[in-house]
Amino acid sequence: MRSPVPRWAFASLIIGALVLGVAVAGLAQQAPPAPPAQAQAPPPPKVDSGDNAWMLTSSALVLMMTIPGLALFYGGMVRRQNALGTIMQSFIIVALISIEWILWGYSTAFGPDIRGLVGDLSWFGLKGVGLDPNPDYAATIPHQTFMIYQMMFAIITPALITGAFAERMKFGSFLVFTLLWATFIYNPLAHWVWGVKGWIREMGALDFAGGTVVHISSGVSALAAALLVGRRRGYRVEPMPPHNLPLTVLGAALLWVGWFGFNAGSALSAGSLATSAFVVTHIATAAATLGWMLSEWIARGKPTVLGAASGAVAGLVAITPASGFVGPLSALVIGGGAGFLCYNACNLKTTLGYDDSLDVVGVHGVGGTWGALATGLFASKAINEAGANGAFFGNPDLLRIQAVAVLATWLFAFIGSLILLKVVDAVMGLRLHEEDEVMGLDLSQHNESAYSLGLVGTTGFGPGSGVH
Repeated sequence: MRSPVPRWAFASLIIGALVLGVAVAGLAQQAPPAPPAQAQAPPPPKVDSGDNAWMLTSSALVLMMTIPGLALFYGGMVRRQNALGTIMQSFIIVALISIEWILWGYSTAFGPDIRGLVGDLSWFGLKGVGLDPNPDYAATIPHQTFMIYQMMFAIITPALITGAFAERMKFGSFLVFTLLWATFIYNPLAHWVWGVKGWIREMGALDFAGGTVVHISSGVSALAAALLVGRRRGYRVEPMPPHNLPLTVLGAALLWVGWFGFNAGSALSAGSLATSAFVVTHIATAAATLGWMLSEWIARGKPTVLGAASGAVAGLVAITPASGFVGPLSALVIGGGAGFLCYNACNLKTTLGYDDSLDVVGVHGVGGTWGALATGLFASKAINEAGANGAFFGNPDLLRIQAVAVLATWLFAFIGSLILLKVVDAVMGLRLHEEDEVMGLDLSQHNESAYSLGLVGTTGFGPGSGVH
């Protein structure tokens, strides 16, 4: 039997790594010697206050998608003994990935290119990432505004994965896997698709706000996690209904609102393209909500509130890659298709036998794939001159390019996640012990409970509390 590694060792490892990173960043940011005098350079691009205000607002909206949006959406769907632990996963990811992003994450995702695969460490610790615009990414907002906006994408993506292994992964193992996944999966993939000279970007693939980078990567990684971690104890034997659906619906509503920052914010300005992305995002989400509800109504006889909330998220996912490239009627088709496809994909897991606790694969993996391919069908240069026409507008080659990008993302995220999960499992173990899983994440991992059960003056239910 593998002897457990002391918790203090994990804490020391993480704290030591962060302290070392801060020290190295401090050294890296020492002022370099002044360059020799040269001809006067052209004035730097000017910050537009309206664009900057919109992008800072969008950054806050995308952060709201994770906390409290996703935290409540997932927290309400698990069983009562896992509610606080599930919310904690989304909450702590905000802190963990924020530090990773400023130290090396942003530099490896968006920094100077290395062979189209990853950014170098020139911007380690935000060296050179200042308050003037970087015209390679956004000419009218400070570079730090672009950086903080992209940080919120880097935060929510691994948080989405947690729904696949909900209720059964050790907290320490979850932290280490999340840090490794962000470093070795998300950052390179973001560079491929969005970074200057990234190979998928150079190929001509379109991903306006994260269909491949965020949703396919998280959905496919969720599949790897569900397969490797295994089913919850009692899965398909005992009932495991959501413990608080009002929390889940509230979370879905916050996701719907926050997604306007996610998609319309990806215009990187407060112009007409942001308006177009805003409009089609709402249309697709409404269509997917109705599509899922009608599919469930026909199949099961009654529509459910959970189904409507799930359909809304499916529509948001599907329109994400296409939101800056398609018009309203195309968005209607993309959203309606997402409601139907994702509903059936989530039901398919019962036939296939894997336990994706909160349907990350069916909603994000399938929805993101459909959205990326649909971009290859419905994209129009009449909406965005910087994009391309899709198959329905005379350019079938875009659909082929989108398919290559989808396939590359699936393979990279799935295989890479399996490797990282196996490494963490070998060193620390992924799965909770049986008694801890029965007790629940709240007590076994945090010595707390989401609900007091009428006990006054108790901050936690741990050993010796008399509560079991």
